[in-house]
Amino acid sequence: MNLHEYQAKEVFARYGIPVPQGGLATSPEQARAVAKQLGTEKVVVKAQVHAGGRGKVGGVKLVSGADAAEEAAKGMLGKMLVTKQTDAKGLPVNSVWVEKPSNIVRELYVSALVDRTSECVILMASAAGGMDIEEVAEHTPEKIKTVTVNPAAGFQAYQARELGFFMDLTKDQVDQFTKIMAGVYKIVTECDASMVEINPLIVTAEGNVFALDAKLNFDDNALFRQKSIAEMRDGSQEDERERAAAKFDLNYVTLEGDIGCMVNGAGLAMATMDIVKLHGGQPANFLDVGGGTTAEKVTEAFKLITASPEVKAIFINIFGGIVRCDLIAEGIIAAVKQVGLKIPVIARLQGTNMEKGQALLRESGLAITPISDLTEAAKAVVAASKA
Repeated sequence: MNLHEYQAKEVFARYGIPVPQGGLATSPEQARAVAKQLGTEKVVVKAQVHAGGRGKVGGVKLVSGADAAEEAAKGMLGKMLVTKQTDAKGLPVNSVWVEKPSNIVRELYVSALVDRTSECVILMASAAGGMDIEEVAEHTPEKIKTVTVNPAAGFQAYQARELGFFMDLTKDQVDQFTKIMAGVYKIVTECDASMVEINPLIVTAEGNVFALDAKLNFDDNALFRQKSIAEMRDGSQEDERERAAAKFDLNYVTLEGDIGCMVNGAGLAMATMDIVKLHGGQPANFLDVGGGTTAEKVTEAFKLITASPEVKAIFINIFGGIVRCDLIAEGIIAAVKQVGLKIPVIARLQGTNMEKGQALLRESGLAITPISDLTEAAKAVVAASKA
């Protein structure tokens, strides 16, 4: 789960991380009022969407006066903002953040993320802030320094000092930076954040260190104990089908192909997409219905897949271990009838009672073709989608 910049800055402020003064506006008139309240000649108007790269496409504007702030907000609110991190449709701008401008001398980059391999928190810093950190990592990796925080020991001040001096901060700035990184680490451990990113972390002409931007990502599986964080969720920034899938414990990700995939198990789902691609097809989605597949889940999965008009064929690849293949087949037949499916379905059932399940599919009289071999099934669904 992601937060908007203004929400992330609220969390930052609670953990002692300094951020510039600003206010939220959901209308041009509110943007004008906030600009007046800030009392500065210039203000920065920022579109609030769950995507980076806003400044390059007009989503961040430095303007002079309350009238200009109102006009800037009018040009953003109610529009779809397309950045390099969104799809071609973009994301809706429902609010803007109006902020005091900062007298920036330097732009830095810092982040913290949970590293599953080492089972530790990784702190990362670079003096090349305000840029695409992926490009910095690819072309000038020596500009990035990381330290590993073992959860048994917790965050240590010397680790922040190591990063601060690496970025050529002064002693006073390193002291400020250490407090910021202590707050960042607490957000990870106390709020179940999987990633905290500040890009840029700025140094002002006065020598102060601020978080000019804020990005927070949280572990969905921990939201049950993070009620205040969960309440900040903005469904308008998420794919509607992915949001609907979560209600039925389905792991669904929208892709750009025309072959709908319904699989149980994340690893098998990825392998299924790989073999579809290998034989010239394009998956329309990643969909893991889980090990305990039920008829209800299968029905909802079909609804999700067929909600996309681009889907021309469906590939079902199920291993019946916990649930028998004949029960899965009955669920598939019931789902196809309920949804009124018109496109071809290739079904590969393996595991307990697979022969019985395949027989049920063959005798259903529906456009469902059972195929046991994975390669043959993949070739068949690709051919069906092209036909």
